[in-house]
Amino acid sequence: MTRTDTADAKTRLLDAAEHLFTEHGFAATSVRRIATAAGVPLAMVSYHFGSKKGLMEAVYARALGQRATSRVGYLDRLEKQAGGAPISVDILVEAFISSALRLTHKGTISGAVFKQMIGRAFYEPEAGVEDFFPTEYAEAVERYKCAFMRALPALPVLSEADVVWRMYFFVGMVAYAMAGKDVMRMTEIYALEVAGRPEAMLRRLMPFIVAGFNAPSADLAPTAGVLAAALSA
Repeated sequence: MTRTDTADAKTRLLDAAEHLFTEHGFAATSVRRIATAAGVPLAMVSYHFGSKKGLMEAVYARALGQRATSRVGYLDRLEKQAGGAPISVDILVEAFISSALRLTHKGTISGAVFKQMIGRAFYEPEAGVEDFFPTEYAEAVERYKCAFMRALPALPVLSEADVVWRMYFFVGMVAYAMAGKDVMRMTEIYALEVAGRPEAMLRRLMPFIVAGFNAPSADLAPTAGVLAAALSA
């Protein structure tokens, strides 16, 4: 097999895996099925990616694109513009959400497919993929966590755990909105016009998230009466 043939096999494997992972999920898609769909020998998966998990990481890496257009790349530019000063919470929230929205319009993969892939990996975890976390996301979460900690120094007794929990809720809500899933069917029940438009949904979500980041520490906030009663029962 020539170098050109090998490179072509890698691209075909990525294309086939992207389609099958999106349609069936990670656990339900076998390496053999991917190789068959790509029309290449099964050994090519191990040669190029090492394992099925390595192939899935490569699929996401291709979809996410270069660092310059990633969440981390966007934060790099914001921090350079800030010249060492903390970036405000509202700008950080908008930056993270805007970066997520840009990913749905990438030329390398359709927005609809990308949102389905994100939903598969984060919103609907499956056996064998629980510990999967694309490198770009892992770095982005850590970098944004540090940026939020710098932006919130005035909040009393705000620990790293407080910020991590807020990031957890933040990323979860964004992934939920992007995945196009509405388990509670509330958007259908109330016929909300923007339910099918991630951009509009995330814009509505933004002030809610900013307020959450600026809320007092959970250790200092008063516990609601009903919750307190339930916990003490």
